[in-house]
Amino acid sequence: MQLEINVVDAFTDELFKGNSAAVIVTENWLADEQMQSIATENNLSETAFLVAGSTADTYHIRWFSPLTEIAFCGHATLASAFILFNKYPILKTIRLSAKAIGMMTVIQTDNGKIQMNFPNTKPIECEDIPESLLAGLSIAPAEVYKNAQAYFVVYHFESDVLNVVRDNDKLKQLAPLDVVVTCQTQSKQFKDFDFISRYFWPANGGDEDPVTGSIHTGLAPLWADRLGKNELVAYQASKRGGVVYCEVASDRVLISGNAVQYLTGFITIKE
Repeated sequence: MQLEINVVDAFTDELFKGNSAAVIVTENWLADEQMQSIATENNLSETAFLVAGSTADTYHIRWFSPLTEIAFCGHATLASAFILFNKYPILKTIRLSAKAIGMMTVIQTDNGKIQMNFPNTKPIECEDIPESLLAGLSIAPAEVYKNAQAYFVVYHFESDVLNVVRDNDKLKQLAPLDVVVTCQTQSKQFKDFDFISRYFWPANGGDEDPVTGSIHTGLAPLWADRLGKNELVAYQASKRGGVVYCEVASDRVLISGNAVQYLTGFITIKE
């Protein structure tokens, strides 16, 4: 059986930047073991699998890291919508259904960005900070917050976010939660952004994620409260880097970004 595979760089308008995701659309779900094997073979942070729903604009979506299936992935959702919008230009809106977060609406805006409508996952302050979190970061947090996805480490200075060194063995002990470090922007280098972040996910099979759409559903409301504004532009300061446009709208967070096609091909697996 041959399957079309597309690889897309998400949250960037420049090839070899942002975060890469593989997208595979099938008529029916492959076996879980097959999907996991494909994701492991791809060795990208996520591979998204989609199956058409009952209407032309509806799809079911699942995401797999090289290690395991995950509940929610923003950049692979953006990559999936990018492929669908390009494959079916008549579509103006796509609805994606995922078990963990329900139905998501994705649109292509007039300026070409893809906008995803996600649940607001604002973190709460963490009173009992795990010792493995403190031991796993070379710079002590100023504050720590937590949601169902990750610990949010807030720093006072950009240099802390950019220079912090992690101990993956220690951070793995936080499983199933990952770690994001963040601060408000201060320098000319990041003058076009409201906040920056980096995302570490050794607990779920990775190292540092280039750009993480899902974590911005927590970062955006956190910084919206602090900065007194609901529309924010964020930069994820990984080696590849990526720009995430955020809008906090009550219990939803609109996450927008660009995407660039990298690869289209076929994989062959036994039926």
